[in-house]
Amino acid sequence: MEANKQLDHKIWGIAWPAILANISIPLLGLVDSAILGHLDNSVYLGAVAIGAALLSFLYWGFSFLRMGTTGLVARAEGAGDGYGSVLVLARSGALALAIAALVLLLHRPLLQAGLALMSPDASLQGLAASYANIRIFSAPAVLVTYTVIGWFIGRQNTRWPMLIVITTNGANILLDFWLVMGLGLNSDGAALATVIAEYLGCAIALFAVWRQLPVIDTALLVSDLNNVSAYKQLLQSNRHLFVRTLSLLFSLAFFTAQSENFGSETLAANTLMIQLLMMAAYGMDGFAFAAEGLCGQKLGARDLGGFYFAVRRCALWTLLAAALMSAALLLLQGPLANLLTSLDSVKELMLRFFPWLIILPLAAGPSYLLDGVFIGASETRHMMTTMLCSVVLVYLPLWYATQGLGNHGLWLAFTAFNLARGVTLGYCFVRLSRSQQWLSARGE
Repeated sequence: MEANKQLDHKIWGIAWPAILANISIPLLGLVDSAILGHLDNSVYLGAVAIGAALLSFLYWGFSFLRMGTTGLVARAEGAGDGYGSVLVLARSGALALAIAALVLLLHRPLLQAGLALMSPDASLQGLAASYANIRIFSAPAVLVTYTVIGWFIGRQNTRWPMLIVITTNGANILLDFWLVMGLGLNSDGAALATVIAEYLGCAIALFAVWRQLPVIDTALLVSDLNNVSAYKQLLQSNRHLFVRTLSLLFSLAFFTAQSENFGSETLAANTLMIQLLMMAAYGMDGFAFAAEGLCGQKLGARDLGGFYFAVRRCALWTLLAAALMSAALLLLQGPLANLLTSLDSVKELMLRFFPWLIILPLAAGPSYLLDGVFIGASETRHMMTTMLCSVVLVYLPLWYATQGLGNHGLWLAFTAFNLARGVTLGYCFVRLSRSQQWLSARGE
């Protein structure tokens, strides 16, 4: 019992700052959506939904910079290798800047191709393109911040990431009110607000690293950073996370694109509901972050019993968080709809499809927890294969088979996809445990 209390105290010490930080992310999306949803035309909200989904492919697609850094740092910290932990951060940061430069160089054809694939309505395309072309210039800030946050989570320090994320999103909200409502810049104002806020967040992240860096041999670090083969190894170890993340983002972008086919009002309603789902997801993700740091540390220290103990306790708290999120959505669906939009037609559509949103935290909770376990273990191949299976064998076939159900069919396919992620990752967890492979897992 005492061991449970001690571990729970450690889990909550990691989770509560992460939860506050995470909730501020969809809270920003909710504020964006609420501000745009109260304008006299829903086209601005639809344009931001399309543009943001497109940017997610370019930004979140490289979130392996955060996840891969976390797993490698957690193992290094567990093994007592402080220098190795800093070296992972430095190499990941250098890689982030190189990727950002490439994104900026190629952003016009990338965005054009993305919009062509999503094929939004003509009334949305110009506004969505404008939004994306503004947001793209925050790429260096976003990717460098990913690596810093990954480093801190790997070290089981989520208070600095909390400060970084909350400050960034708080500034974004204030800038939204000024640029969108005050200056009347509409969707372009929302994009500009995000760019400014993300550079502010990056500045705070770099200051945090400067404050927390241990004493290291700088000359040795510079020498190791010039080892080109190490970057190749870093890219190889993160390729599974890259494919996995693109598959996840495809599922969200596909959901947005199919929503647009049902009309701008359904797109607006689904966008608002997805923002609420993100609020619930990010709340549960606090315990996934705890699993990343604790599981990676235990495996780095070769403490297999401690690893399983951490998984069990994180699983308990994730389940409780999922139940709480579902209950809150059930009780607050009416007030939330009123808060997010003043358009009666959009509000009515939200309430019609809200039951899907209520069950999604419970359906998706296991996948969030297991993502944290596998990231901490630096075992990423199974994350990629299970995500691909969930998209290709569950999500898309079920969407195709239920097109006659309209938007209900789309929500059914999306819910089944999230459930399948947890089921397939759970199978992989059991298989790795039975074959006693956790201590040798390295993402290959």
